[in-house]
Amino acid sequence: MLSFAQLKKNLKKDITGLTPVKIALLADSASQFINIAIKGYGVELGLNLEMYEAGYNQIEQQVYNPASELYTFEPACVVIIQSTEHLLHSFYNQDNRVDFADCVIAKTGDLYIKLAQHLKAQIIINTYVEINDQIFGSYAAKTQTSFLYQLRKINLGLMDLAGTNTGLHIAELTSISAVKGYENTFDTKMYINADMVFGLDFLPCIGQNICQIIASSLGKSKKCLILDLDNTLWGGTIGDDGPENILIGSPGIGKAFTQLQLWCRELKNRGILLAICSKNTLEIAQEPFISHPDMVLKLEDISIFVANWENKADNIRHIQQALNIGMDSMVFLDDNPFEREMVKSAIPELTVPSLPEDPADFMLYLRSLNLFETVTFTEDDKARTGQYRQQAQRTRQQNSFADEADYLVSLQMRSQVSRINKFTSPRVAQLTLRSNQFNLRTVRYTEADIAGISSSNDYYTFTFTLEDKFGDNGLTAIVILKKMDKRSLFVDTWIMSCRILKRSMEAFTLNCIVQTARTHGFDKIIGEYLPTQKNGIVKDHYQSLGFTQNGDVWELHTNNYINKQTFITSKL
Repeated sequence: MLSFAQLKKNLKKDITGLTPVKIALLADSASQFINIAIKGYGVELGLNLEMYEAGYNQIEQQVYNPASELYTFEPACVVIIQSTEHLLHSFYNQDNRVDFADCVIAKTGDLYIKLAQHLKAQIIINTYVEINDQIFGSYAAKTQTSFLYQLRKINLGLMDLAGTNTGLHIAELTSISAVKGYENTFDTKMYINADMVFGLDFLPCIGQNICQIIASSLGKSKKCLILDLDNTLWGGTIGDDGPENILIGSPGIGKAFTQLQLWCRELKNRGILLAICSKNTLEIAQEPFISHPDMVLKLEDISIFVANWENKADNIRHIQQALNIGMDSMVFLDDNPFEREMVKSAIPELTVPSLPEDPADFMLYLRSLNLFETVTFTEDDKARTGQYRQQAQRTRQQNSFADEADYLVSLQMRSQVSRINKFTSPRVAQLTLRSNQFNLRTVRYTEADIAGISSSNDYYTFTFTLEDKFGDNGLTAIVILKKMDKRSLFVDTWIMSCRILKRSMEAFTLNCIVQTARTHGFDKIIGEYLPTQKNGIVKDHYQSLGFTQNGDVWELHTNNYINKQTFITSKL
């Protein structure tokens, strides 16, 4: 973890080339150092955070005044930090303490509603750092009139509140403080003299947690964990020791490797892709996954398995190309410092944690990094590993065909085209937040935004699934068309999963767009490409589909459009 002094030094770095992201900070205590921690950690994550810091203890004044500086600033994200110390003071001045938590939760919910009414912004609130005021001692856990009881009820209520509001996110200070300890979280002298409730050593933890949430909301999230094998996923060397002698499971140090494997499997179940990159003979490396009784991870948990004696950096590039995701969305775990440095030097955008020497410390260290922050989770995420394994089958079949058209016909592809509805809106919002490559305008939407768009008469919305003989890719493309005038439709959003590129889905989607335009009397479709660092693959998208450039936009007239060839049929 970086120190507060290091985060402060980060503020001197030149980040003018990065697109500014407006962040508003509101707190019930002195927030100058929190501001520095957030902005400084943002630099670490490649974020140029333009901060607005409200005055001391001005949360309600800023939120409930429509003409406040907060709303004039128009932030992309609002961070609200509230302290346990101020909460305790309020609690002591309440007569009805049994209902204290409910009142705090209701008040927080009202703050969120007011913010959502005036801003199209992500909102981040914190759970409260847990303390026992020792009025009741341990009995506090049994009586509803104790501060500890109400505090825990508040934190659970805030989590439930965020769970039902997709634009509301939690900075989980409770669990972070539990790891660091309250004495390392709170500074009594700073609190008494300056009303700064967090100690200098804890401020980087706040900066890290909040910036990781912000980064995830901007599509900067980790999607793949690449694992070494020997002395990383198990103890020992499989080629020398053999499957029967590697260390996994209890008792002893094998337990540490089992803990890591359990964590990896949970990540896979959440939608993180697992890949193997090992200097080993493939058959020998795979043997424990097949036959070892204590292995938690199995071959079916791995999206791509690379084991050979080649350079690991080259193998990681192969994995990245096969999965077709950004290198900066991947994490590589290896126990060997030499291999780590080789890979970091060759691929600087890859995240390569410096694992502790003792495997017993692996999980404590990895949890502290919080590498896989997310602001969304859908049922489709659970199927991701299987979808990538199916893609490997398609690739093998493709290699057996000399003619690409014959290959596409052989896939027997089908797509279901629907309007966005309450069942698909979570996945649609997730795609707008996480898709960076095939994303023409990179406009981010929350579930609430999508619900508003899908119910508006000003838009036509589409979702596209894609399945073939190897399996179902799920919802893989979305299009949002906005009515410009009586004759023109504007392509507000066009996003596709990179897993389905070069399978004629672009042509199939455009055919559907044109059909809708014609049906409703529109004779012109207007598209726009807004370049980012990651969406260069769609730079020529509109031109390749027959659009004509007109200034900064692309236009297609529907009256002379001829349906493009596609190898996908509509699924009824």
